[in-house]
Amino acid sequence: MTVYQISVFLENRTGQLAEITKILGDNQIDMRAISIAETADYGVLRLIVDQPQKTTSILLSQGFVLSQTPVVVVTVPDQPGGLAPVLQLIADGGIDIEYMYSLFTHKEGNAYMVFRVSDDEKFTSLLAQNGIAVANRQELGITD
Repeated sequence: MTVYQISVFLENRTGQLAEITKILGDNQIDMRAISIAETADYGVLRLIVDQPQKTTSILLSQGFVLSQTPVVVVTVPDQPGGLAPVLQLIADGGIDIEYMYSLFTHKEGNAYMVFRVSDDEKFTSLLAQNGIAVANRQELGITD
């Protein structure tokens, strides 16, 4: 199942991340994951939240530039080496990882990794063939 990540383009200026997290908190939006990448001129804040449509609307109304991107969230054992079989499967399948990061959520001995890959369909098919679970929105507490 696809989860939508919100990518917010940020100016490299002090306090912008604090501003966004305050806006989310003031609107009762719970972050499930956060990742920041930067270049010399701007940053990209990647968020997975419990209410992506509401978040998108609020941030757009505040003047932020953003996009929604489909990503795959994979359940991995929360133990040493738990991620290695997934990464090996990706390598063996010839799938490029564009980026990845983890969710804050841990349940029943599992952790969750967010993947943006070159071929979602091939990736999810390989996961299914190898008994590796893809998390769904409900499991992650995402309501819309």
